[in-house]
Amino acid sequence: MKREGFKSRLGFILVSAGCAIGIGNVWKFPYVTGQNGGGLFVLFYLLFLVIMGAPVLTMELAVGRGSRKSAVQGYKELEPKGSKWHLHGWVCILGCLMLMMYYTTVSGWMLNYAVKFTTGAFDGVTSEGVGGVFENMLGSPAEMLGFMGITVLIGVLVCSFGLQNGIEKISKVMMLCLLGLLVVLAVHSLTLKGAGEGVSFYLLPSFSRAKDVGIGHVITAAMNQSFFTLSLGVASMEIFGSYMSKDHTLGGESLRICALDTFVAIMSGLIIFPACFSYNVEPTAGPSLIFVTLPQVFIHMPLGRLWGSLFFVFMTFASLSTVIAVFENIIAAGMDNFGWSRVKSSVISFFVLLITGVPCALGYNLLSSVHLIGGRDILDSEDFVVSNLLLPIGALVFTFFCVTRFGWGFEKFQAEANTGKGLKIPTWMKYYFRFGLPVLVLIIFIAGLIPQS
Repeated sequence: MKREGFKSRLGFILVSAGCAIGIGNVWKFPYVTGQNGGGLFVLFYLLFLVIMGAPVLTMELAVGRGSRKSAVQGYKELEPKGSKWHLHGWVCILGCLMLMMYYTTVSGWMLNYAVKFTTGAFDGVTSEGVGGVFENMLGSPAEMLGFMGITVLIGVLVCSFGLQNGIEKISKVMMLCLLGLLVVLAVHSLTLKGAGEGVSFYLLPSFSRAKDVGIGHVITAAMNQSFFTLSLGVASMEIFGSYMSKDHTLGGESLRICALDTFVAIMSGLIIFPACFSYNVEPTAGPSLIFVTLPQVFIHMPLGRLWGSLFFVFMTFASLSTVIAVFENIIAAGMDNFGWSRVKSSVISFFVLLITGVPCALGYNLLSSVHLIGGRDILDSEDFVVSNLLLPIGALVFTFFCVTRFGWGFEKFQAEANTGKGLKIPTWMKYYFRFGLPVLVLIIFIAGLIPQS
């Protein structure tokens, strides 16, 4: 059966960027920027995105486009005879599944808050009461399971309609709405009184602020964010390479995806920091920034219900774009490896994703006493395994597969990546890909295993 392909180049870029654009951009990026002193962190982040994120992304896309298959079968198509690289493909499927075990719960939080703001649940809530709304949501098994279930249903339904009629069509609309909302919200934040102070904190490099945090800490945090924002290492991008045309080089397309991903991350900060400074709210609040700090801003803002609703609809689109993209990996794995039809794979995937998402959804209520890795709760334990182990180790495997003679080999990878019009990967980069890039990924891996003080 002929493999489906993207209808348009715009569709490929928006769907691929949608996979990368998620909670990491619009939730984690602003608060990590705040905690690491602002502007200098942003500069390091952009540097590492170009020298580390884009090359690994290019490799994932090359394996997909070179094989025209999902991860396991993709490795089998390209690996030297008798080698076992395809075993990593099964780890990738497990990684995508594990990522969704907690990501669907957090995506459900976004949807829950969009509904709460739209229906007026925050009307009349005091600043002190905002934290209580979040605690009550976490403490309700019905709310947590319900919104996680709705997220899973939406993701699987979109994927069940196929690449062009489901994923590409819906993601295009969702991403264009997301980008439109992003601009509207950023412009509104920039018009608030005192917004300039927030912008200067966010974008003007300050060595004194970075020194307070520690320059080394700022650099490793920027490396981490530039790597994890693209969810590299579990083949979440590889599948979209398998649907690509050969019209454009992969290096150029990777940089476009990185640029769109970065645009959303930077603009998210332009929504959040001016608003925080305008309403004298702490911009380094950490993970609670989105669910506790920002609602405190919205409830004091003129037309706050409208702006809060728009913000959380934007957040919902950002998280759902990733959910849909990663679900496609899981569904395509069922089709490629077991010969299932798309509908059969979608139905089976729905029940698997629903059941495996239950522990995390109950992790702050019925299962709140369960602590796993290093005393972490269920969500943080699942995130630790994916972010600190599967992603960096997976990125190393993709790198070695693409640039060493034991795998696909640099010449074959380069030929695939350079097919089409656009930016070419020069031969001299082979040495950077073989020796420099693995060192950077190893630093991230080791840093992720060191307990945070």
